Amino acid sequence: MNKKFWWLLIPSCLIIFTLIWQSFNKNGEKTLKIGILQFVEHEALDASRKGFIDGLKELGFDGKFDYKNAQGDQANCTLIANQFASEDVDLILAIATPAAQSVAAVTSEIPILATAITNFEETGLTQQNLTGTSDLAPIAKQIGLIKQLKPEAQKVGILFSSNEANSKYQAEIAVKEAEKVGLTSQIFTFSQVTEIQQVVESMLGKVDAIYTPTDNMVASNMELISKTALQGNIPVICGEVNLISKGAAGTFGMDYYELGKLTAKQAFEILESRNKPENMPIQYLENVKLALNPKIIKKLNLREISP
Repeated sequence: MNKKFWWLLIPSCLIIFTLIWQSFNKNGEKTLKIGILQFVEHEALDASRKGFIDGLKELGFDGKFDYKNAQGDQANCTLIANQFASEDVDLILAIATPAAQSVAAVTSEIPILATAITNFEETGLTQQNLTGTSDLAPIAKQIGLIKQLKPEAQKVGILFSSNEANSKYQAEIAVKEAEKVGLTSQIFTFSQVTEIQQVVESMLGKVDAIYTPTDNMVASNMELISKTALQGNIPVICGEVNLISKGAAGTFGMDYYELGKLTAKQAFEILESRNKPENMPIQYLENVKLALNPKIIKKLNLREISP
């Protein structure tokens, strides 16, 4: 072998050595790696991811996070899920149902934690290597808030994406809860973002309030929904606290940052080999809080209530 070949080979060897060295921490142990697949960017899911990362760091995790966002595209979810599976990461965090379904479809070995999902069974997320945290909202309190803010309300329109099974599940609960407080209800759905404004406009004059469950497409378009609803002096009661700043009138909701931290505790147990997903039940946040939008309440002349 000539000297020229050896000089060409040395840089390649250095690169390989560096990659191997970087895969171990300062104690000589293999560096753990968590793949994070988030379906789409919006405040709730972003907060959940941040809470997860912060929570693990607080618990002493010194591994790596590989975050990828599918930008609301199911094909991207599948591509990223396959990438994480082929890299054999130590754990995968899937944020929102489409992300979790994609990851669950490509691996039955890597531990999966899913969060920001309402009903795991309803969406088929029941395999042994998967557990996580649910964002099931306090729907009874949210529907009751309509009557608190607008006692004269008689009919509520329930708006959600027909593409999201979790939203349909919540809507069915909302219909029952509306009946309990003397409200009649009507379902309104859309399948594409381009349909949202037209659907909301069709609700004007037909309902006294709009209720939106936790729904990714709703969350990403709340400003449009609330702006259109205001044209008919209709308040929007949303499914999550982060949407108050986008024009919703109020909600009883959970803190998605805290939901992420709850998921981090599960991850730490798994990575420390103290537990396995199959032995860990789905967990729920116990505390919810009332969040109100004073500007919208005043503009629509709604009843003022104390947080």
